[in-house]
Amino acid sequence: MTTHPRSEADRIVPPAAPSPHLGGRLTEPLARVLGTRTAQSLAKLDLVTVGDLLRHYPRRYGEPGEMTPIRDLRVGEHVTVQAQVRSATTRPMRNRGGAMLEAIVTDGRDSLRLTFFAKRIGVLRMHEDKLRAGRTGLFTGTVGEYRGERQLTHPDYLIVGVDAADEDEAALEASRPIPIYPSAAGVPTWRIGRAVRTVLDPLTAADVEDPIPAGLLERHHHGTLLEAWRGVHVPETQADWQAGRKRLVYEEALVLQAALARRRAEHDSHATVARPGRSDGALDAFDAQVPWPLTGAQVRAGQRIAADLARETPMLRLLQGDVGSGKTLVALRAMLQVVDAGGQAALLAPTEVLAAQHLRSLRAMLGPLADAGALGGDARGTRVALLTGSQGAKARRQALADAASGTAGIVVGTHALLSETVQFADLGLVVVDEQHRFGVEQRDALRTRGAHPPHMLVMTATPIPRTVAMTVFGDLETTVLDERPPGRADVVTHVVPAGNRAWIDRVWARVAEEVAEGRRAYVVCPRIDEADAADAMDVDAPEAGVEDLADEARLPLDADAVKGASAPRPRLAAATQIAEMLRSRPELAGVRVGLLHGRLSGDDKDAAMSAFSAGRTPVLVSTTVIEVGVDVPEASVMVVLDAQHFGISQLHQLRGRIGRGGLPGVCLLVTSAEEGTLAAERLAAVAGTTDGFELADKDVELRREGDVLGTAQSGGRNSLRLLRVVRDAAVIAQARDDARALVAADPALSTHRALAMAIDEWLGAEQAEYLERG
Repeated sequence: MTTHPRSEADRIVPPAAPSPHLGGRLTEPLARVLGTRTAQSLAKLDLVTVGDLLRHYPRRYGEPGEMTPIRDLRVGEHVTVQAQVRSATTRPMRNRGGAMLEAIVTDGRDSLRLTFFAKRIGVLRMHEDKLRAGRTGLFTGTVGEYRGERQLTHPDYLIVGVDAADEDEAALEASRPIPIYPSAAGVPTWRIGRAVRTVLDPLTAADVEDPIPAGLLERHHHGTLLEAWRGVHVPETQADWQAGRKRLVYEEALVLQAALARRRAEHDSHATVARPGRSDGALDAFDAQVPWPLTGAQVRAGQRIAADLARETPMLRLLQGDVGSGKTLVALRAMLQVVDAGGQAALLAPTEVLAAQHLRSLRAMLGPLADAGALGGDARGTRVALLTGSQGAKARRQALADAASGTAGIVVGTHALLSETVQFADLGLVVVDEQHRFGVEQRDALRTRGAHPPHMLVMTATPIPRTVAMTVFGDLETTVLDERPPGRADVVTHVVPAGNRAWIDRVWARVAEEVAEGRRAYVVCPRIDEADAADAMDVDAPEAGVEDLADEARLPLDADAVKGASAPRPRLAAATQIAEMLRSRPELAGVRVGLLHGRLSGDDKDAAMSAFSAGRTPVLVSTTVIEVGVDVPEASVMVVLDAQHFGISQLHQLRGRIGRGGLPGVCLLVTSAEEGTLAAERLAAVAGTTDGFELADKDVELRREGDVLGTAQSGGRNSLRLLRVVRDAAVIAQARDDARALVAADPALSTHRALAMAIDEWLGAEQAEYLERG
């Protein structure tokens, strides 16, 4: 079955899996148990200890008589195929000397060629004798093509019922489910299975401490961890591996939820300063001047947050909502409540462009309330300061002084706010925008400032399905803005084939028409410059083609390495070159085209956005630095080039930059994705709805959950080996209740040593950061 290759540019290395490597047999190096040669081959799969190997679960199970659909094989895939031998013949080669064995295997409908070469024909007789017609085998190799037919050259193979120690073992092997493991070149699935048997067979209950407390095992009718391992690795029947897997799924959910519950309990154990609201302050003054009514969702969210701020337990709340749902307004009202209570608020944004946009938005919404102490300012208000890494020395000194003195009740900034040189007079609230861009250590750098931890409000503009939120943000209380404020225009989205010249000409003609009406147009590219390598792009999107690989739910193959599977990809659109191209388009003659990307200085970014907003450069070619928060009401059209390179949520966020000022918008997704691929399905989903929550559910449906939870960006193994956030929603909910009860009774889990150690092993410093990345 096909898996997703890991990117070399990934940032965080997540844990191998929740695992009770508590010492003894499970921490033994495989080299000591299996020998150096076998251990070196297993190390290709990052399997180093006995525990690692036992946590390397079968991807699927071959049932006696069940064959792999051969027609679904793709050239270049590393696969394990279960098929029946139709014929095997050996013959000398005329032109090049030596001999060749050619075998044909079938799934009952389609056939696959196996080829073996040798200098002497006698070397191939052993293969010919084993590959007898009618026998079933597992065949592992990389799918190639010869004269239009798919083939495996020199595949590793195992013949069911033949490659066994004795007749009794052969009979048993031929009648029971066959575990098929994630494998790699040179490490076929049956070699992994034999290694597993070697380390598993001698284990006793005393060797394996169980992370699940005995009471929960009994309540949920699960077997022990050792019984589960035997069920999934050496099943006698289908029911064996199903029961073992069910228990292991629950274990993963429990370890994760216990980690979250323990984290929440630790957070709640600290006291902070209550920040209750007061009448006749900045918040009341602001509410009186808001020119439109708040939505019911905004009112409800504001009430919950206000109640949290009024308590001495630090607030830890996730505020999520779709594009344009009004999260910034809700956050501003919370900041003003803190200011009214004598404290300060910090708004942490992931990019300088977004930080500058927040500053403009807050000042525009506050009006005179943002200029307290200045001529024309409202004394009930405060000051709003900006602190970024590329500020000039004078502006930075002023911002630092305003924060330290308390003159600035609201400080907006990027990671520069995390610097030790930044001091606050009384930090009462931290608002983190776009949670997935910040790790726990960064977030905690602000939380630990001062004598008391501040309240924390985490915002995300990417709608998250309930099951994902429950899994990833289980220690945050969640508030959802599910209503749209008035004044938001509809945005129509179309998918445009990149190869259709007439349609592409029409794209640029439409941009010119919008500009002629006094409107603005974004053109989004996945790269900055032609010279950029894939890992140097301004983009957090899946690599092209990766998500087009079938997964285990649809293609019963074992393919963990996809090397050389596809032809070289065409060069992706680069912002600098596209800007030059547009300046030469006849439709845009006389139209100024701006450029914005992550390598520009802060001043240059501000200048590019200001020129675009004012209409001096009505067309802006940009990378995804404009993905979130950027607000230009006159922007009515967006063209996304190489749209297949972006994920669903990212496209939805990009699209949210238009239609913000009451003008109807059009989003044009230009793509080379072929019909029937997952990339094309993603684009069709985005074009089919503007409902972010519907798209979030679709995203989880199309992507591996590991990707949704952050592991695709991690470069390491998927920490959730078996747990699936959609399929196992009920298990997650049960584990959450169980974990909270355990932690409530024993916050340190001192009476549940194995569970505590499983959490600690899973949650190292980097793993803790991984836990809260959305």
